[in-house]
Amino acid sequence: MAGALWSLLGVLAGAFIAIQAPINAQLARGLGVPVAAAAISFLAGAIVLGIVTFFTTRAQGIAIDWRAPAPWLFVAGGVLGAVYVTSSVLLTPRIGAAALMAFLVAGQLLAGMLVDRIGFLGVAVREISMGRVVGAALLLVGALMIRLY
Repeated sequence: MAGALWSLLGVLAGAFIAIQAPINAQLARGLGVPVAAAAISFLAGAIVLGIVTFFTTRAQGIAIDWRAPAPWLFVAGGVLGAVYVTSSVLLTPRIGAAALMAFLVAGQLLAGMLVDRIGFLGVAVREISMGRVVGAALLLVGALMIRLY
């Protein structure tokens, strides 16, 4: 049962990404500067997550160990997220939300296969099987079909 709930959360998060792209693109049109829209999106998210973190740590009676993670980890996720959000802001009005989501999922799958293959940052190593290669190829073909038709 828990596995189904986690899967449902994954689907919901994916839906939020699809909804976020046109919202941020509209914000960019209104502001006239796409990068500003991405910055506002990140600022709003940072404020909400800061509040949630504050209350969560208080409720659990724990403190954040700021010294534990490698310093580059404090920046890397934010930089990658900024590239994602800015790209979404720029691409949504040009190729549409469906095509953007298809290409994003294709990119996530390809990167995920590489992460699994090399065991990046402690992820369990999984071989790149023929089934995975065929699945990735089909996803890429599907993304192209969504874009072209």
